[in-house]
Amino acid sequence: MTAPDNLHPIFDRVLSRAEKEASRGQRARVIWLYGLSGSGKSTLAVGLERCLAAEGAVTHLLDGDNVRTGLNRGLGFSDEDRVENLRRVAEVAKLFLQAGVITICSFITPLRAHRALVRGIVGADDLIEIYVDASYATCLRRDPKGLYAKAASGAVADFTGRDSAFEPPLPSDPAEVIPTESETLEASLARLYTWVRPRLHLATPPVS
Repeated sequence: MTAPDNLHPIFDRVLSRAEKEASRGQRARVIWLYGLSGSGKSTLAVGLERCLAAEGAVTHLLDGDNVRTGLNRGLGFSDEDRVENLRRVAEVAKLFLQAGVITICSFITPLRAHRALVRGIVGADDLIEIYVDASYATCLRRDPKGLYAKAASGAVADFTGRDSAFEPPLPSDPAEVIPTESETLEASLARLYTWVRPRLHLATPPVS
């Protein structure tokens, strides 16, 4: 879609992304964690941000529940609203990317088409996709927010994995798998950090 005639973007006049990245000593990337509710996405996102912040990285974290209390508070969980929710978040993440900020996103992102939408907006070269792998049964047992119990009672509609589909990545999809079902949180965070850190070109030495 082309911009209307009355819009005049100034992208060519603002401080460039490369200049911002150089001043911060990092390569901006969008790190997108996806998986079922209760799989550990938000916990890992928070842990990763703290690890990177300890090295002086400039980061921002976008989380599903946080975004739905502000930017996307008017959206529900229909198929159309899910797509719009993710589209908006991807566009915001892209703005942070252009600002030279490492942006960590934690969203269920249930369908492969949703992930393709995000990839198309952010750009495959700037996107690090992380599948936080835990089965429905495991997430049901954990149920940290009580959502699975509410879904079982009918209090939550369109619940992912129960009422609406969740599609795990295909072997050909560009995602690193973090198996939170079969390893400790500490091991998962270490795996995530080890995978992500070299892709950020931080000026500081890695945390041992």
